[in-house]
Amino acid sequence: MKPTDDLPLAADFAPATYDDWRKLVDGVLKGASFEKLVSKTYDGLPIEPIYRRARGTFPIAGRPLASPWQIMQRIDHPDPAAANAQAIHDLENGASGIEIEFAGGPGARGFGVADATSDALNRLFDGVLFDAGPSIALNPVLGRHNAGEHLAALIEGRGVDPARVDLRFNYQALSTIAVRGSAASPWGEMEQPFASMVAGLMARSFKGPFVLADARAVHDAGGSEVQELAFALALAIAYLRALEAGGIALDAAAAAISFRLSADADQFLTIAKFRALRLLWARVEQACGLAPKPAFIAAETAWRMLTQRDPYVNMLRATMAVFAAALGGANSITVLPHTLALGLPDPFARRLARNTQLVLLEESNLAKVSDPAAGSGAIETLTRQLCAAAWQLFQEIETAGGAFGALEQNLIQRKVAATRAARETNIARRKQVLTGASEFPNLAEDQAAVLEPKPVELAPHGEAKVRFDALPSMRLAMPFERLRDRSDEILKSTGARPKVFLANLGAPADFTARARFARSLFETGGIEAVTSEGLTDPATISAAFKASGAILACLCSSDKVYAGQAVTAAKALQAAGARHIYLAGRGGELEASLRAAGVNDFVFAGSDALTILQDAYLRAEQT
Repeated sequence: MKPTDDLPLAADFAPATYDDWRKLVDGVLKGASFEKLVSKTYDGLPIEPIYRRARGTFPIAGRPLASPWQIMQRIDHPDPAAANAQAIHDLENGASGIEIEFAGGPGARGFGVADATSDALNRLFDGVLFDAGPSIALNPVLGRHNAGEHLAALIEGRGVDPARVDLRFNYQALSTIAVRGSAASPWGEMEQPFASMVAGLMARSFKGPFVLADARAVHDAGGSEVQELAFALALAIAYLRALEAGGIALDAAAAAISFRLSADADQFLTIAKFRALRLLWARVEQACGLAPKPAFIAAETAWRMLTQRDPYVNMLRATMAVFAAALGGANSITVLPHTLALGLPDPFARRLARNTQLVLLEESNLAKVSDPAAGSGAIETLTRQLCAAAWQLFQEIETAGGAFGALEQNLIQRKVAATRAARETNIARRKQVLTGASEFPNLAEDQAAVLEPKPVELAPHGEAKVRFDALPSMRLAMPFERLRDRSDEILKSTGARPKVFLANLGAPADFTARARFARSLFETGGIEAVTSEGLTDPATISAAFKASGAILACLCSSDKVYAGQAVTAAKALQAAGARHIYLAGRGGELEASLRAAGVNDFVFAGSDALTILQDAYLRAEQT
């Protein structure tokens, strides 16, 4: 077979080069800086608009060649018997494994199996054939019943050979501590019992992995890709040192550790992030004198990208996340059901979560090619950039005393908080779009069904000797959702939502674009937009406003129409009783005269939509 560079059908055409493309782009830019086409990640890493092919690269070793990833299904019903029914159904209908979440754990999201006693686990795993191939990912909760020990005893009690069980114990003390913001004792006092527990399970012939370097806490809290990678690496090193100090051989200690990252809808950064973790861990293994072996990396679709409003869009986000994690080489993937932000998912939501993976794996065949991103100029560059930046931050964490020391000094928390603040600013200004929440809202949407509404998450009980700032989870859509909830409460109590009157001036060609923009902006906060058609004279404007039942108004049209009609229209709205008047667009040279005529605010792409909406409620609720 000829190489891809030798294309007979293109032989009659001159080859297009990067320099040719740059000349064309420079012509369009007309002297403007090329840098305006370069975007940046939250870590400040540049993303070019186009890349040359990466040459001399090789696939990164991950899953065995052409092997599927494990389709994991989340088991989080509080009742062990109901959780058992979920597990059996999932395993019989396409899931290759089950992810057990216990109440109070960092990934429980307000639910989880109520307890991890021997009796509860016996009911939870009733009918599960441990040695028949299902993968089981346990997520014990620090300070509660030892789920790992109880399950190990249950397996042995049923006469099953531990070596034949695919069981990841997922002890993740440091991740739990990071989420809680406290620890019952310093990590130095926990290391020996931690290592002894793992050594005991190894001696009983369980294969593991036993320890999980779970970096979801950073992602959940709004952190960046670099921060998530550095935290994962710092956790793994802390566990590696503890296991080795506990008498476990270094190679066995390294094999006892697995990783978990969040996968979100940014497909290119997610692919690069999973690839980067493999390279970073290989570097650690080399530094330890070990021959690098592919780490087991689990993926979970991101909690922070889930929305309560228009939750069906969450299925699209999950599809992108699974696609990216799969191409990035994840060994297992867990999809959070699309209604999880609303409450305990019902069977329909759970089936869709499972089928999202089944379609991509068995119909789209995403696992057939090993590391398909290898050689991509964009992905290879992003992977190298993430590696370099994450390694630098990892070294800073190590200088601070490792993962626990950095948490005690709030080093990790401060960096994550800064990224979260930048992310929240972009969400508020709708530069980072959340379809159905911050853009394209549907005030008439039906409520999706759940088994139970989302409960209030309680702080863990127990004495804490060490305290520091927690890494609190967040969802990006929450600020807009709170406004929508406020609108629903007003609707329930008064029979009507807050309203804004869109005073559309001129012909449809003049006002349609900005009217759509204004409607989307106000309705993302639950303020119903009452539209109008082609208003011109003051009397018509005044009458239409009064008939709308609104107390807020927004002028919508083109700059040309504003120049001739906006001042008169604003005066008419003010005279008709408009409590606050907006104009869709920037004021420009007309701003002073428009403000003098009664325009209070200007709304445009990039303006702080969240602040505008919050202020609108204050105006609307004034008596």
